[in-house]
Amino acid sequence: MDDRYRSILLFGPPGVGKGTQGKLIGQIPGFFHLATGEMFRGLDKDSDLGREVRSYSTKGELVPDELTVKLWKQHVQGLINLGLYRPTIDILLLDGIPRSVAQAQALDDIIIPLAILHLGCPDIDAMVLRMKGRAEKENRPDDASESVIRRRFDVYDQETAPVLGHYDSTLIYKINAVNKPVQVLSDILIQIGPLHDDSFINPLS
Repeated sequence: MDDRYRSILLFGPPGVGKGTQGKLIGQIPGFFHLATGEMFRGLDKDSDLGREVRSYSTKGELVPDELTVKLWKQHVQGLINLGLYRPTIDILLLDGIPRSVAQAQALDDIIIPLAILHLGCPDIDAMVLRMKGRAEKENRPDDASESVIRRRFDVYDQETAPVLGHYDSTLIYKINAVNKPVQVLSDILIQIGPLHDDSFINPLS
């Protein structure tokens, strides 16, 4: 029996709506949304670890692969211990990991990807404006500086985009993130609906 975590990867550049869609889908029984960004932001800002992570995010850089994977594994185990994530029932919606080929390789023995949802938006300027608006609304200083935001897009192109090549192309589904969120959600559900049988969606049935 394969004991790796069954997962769906939410993939795409910064500001494309991965978090929004992940939160929506995570409300559906049988799916668990796990956002790496929220994991990082949940660290004690005054701790050595919190300051180290913040030193990267405030510059638009990725947190080093080894540290990211280590923290992620600990976080997942904590969720399991608390009974919030149930590996035998829930499909993980991974938002923000893997962000590099090295991270993808490190996760090969931990997750089994059922699908990669590639959210795309060709208008970078529109996403920059969206992220600046989000920074003001959600008090996220790492998204407030336009230079930092644009640096994040450069990092995405250099380090994260190549991750798609690590996975079987038949698992990748392109989603047009330019559409309204409800349409994007509908497009996603069409793709991932068949991945879940009824016994997982409704364990009490």
